[in-house]
Amino acid sequence: MSCFRSLSLGLLLLLFLTLLTGCGSVNTSNPGNGFGMLFVYPLYWLLDFLAQNMWGSYGLAIVVMTLMVRFAILPLTVKQYKSSMEMQKIQPEMMKIREKFKDNAQKMQEEMMKLYQKHGVNPMAGCLPLLIQAPILIAFYSAISRSEHIRESSFLWLQLGSADPFFILPILAALFTYVQIRVMNSINPAQMSNPQIKMMNNIMPFFILFMAISLPSALSLYWVVGNLFSIGQTYLLKDLMKRESVKERA
Repeated sequence: MSCFRSLSLGLLLLLFLTLLTGCGSVNTSNPGNGFGMLFVYPLYWLLDFLAQNMWGSYGLAIVVMTLMVRFAILPLTVKQYKSSMEMQKIQPEMMKIREKFKDNAQKMQEEMMKLYQKHGVNPMAGCLPLLIQAPILIAFYSAISRSEHIRESSFLWLQLGSADPFFILPILAALFTYVQIRVMNSINPAQMSNPQIKMMNNIMPFFILFMAISLPSALSLYWVVGNLFSIGQTYLLKDLMKRESVKERA
């Protein structure tokens, strides 16, 4: 789960650099090469298609697109949670290895890898959903910058191309990030003994708040809907896995 904090922070820093460099207003009919062709152009047309079929609302299109992305990566997310549960089970053995080989980092790593292989655990499984979402979120910002339709579109009290004037979405984004972190930590409470993870847990909500205040409301909306989905998803998966565990013991 530490992967969640480190990749989220790295992704937001990358977005901050994108804001500093400025994408400018580019004609969406000219996608260019590379990243624009693979991600920005398709994402723009998906948003435009959804909006045209939702009373011209790009806000609703963003909500639906966010849910589509979350459902698309659901199999990877399930794998992530299963891996987290297995990691929790082998925590006592991991602690023994750390204590036994605390003066030999290479040997400790070798023994950890053997333990992971023995129990079929992939410590990097939690990174996959985040790695998939990273280019989507960056492309999303680029699509907003390039599309006058999206930038000037209104949704509820928001103008999607501008920051939330009442700070409602930034506050919700920070709050849901805090709740999501707490819920995910409940799956593997042993990780809270790591001071780096504990510090990141405390910093992340404030960092999200700071970023969301500066970002276009469309991105904040994507973040809020995605986090809310993740919270519900985590509770559901946690309950399902508990039931599976009870069945296995019976």
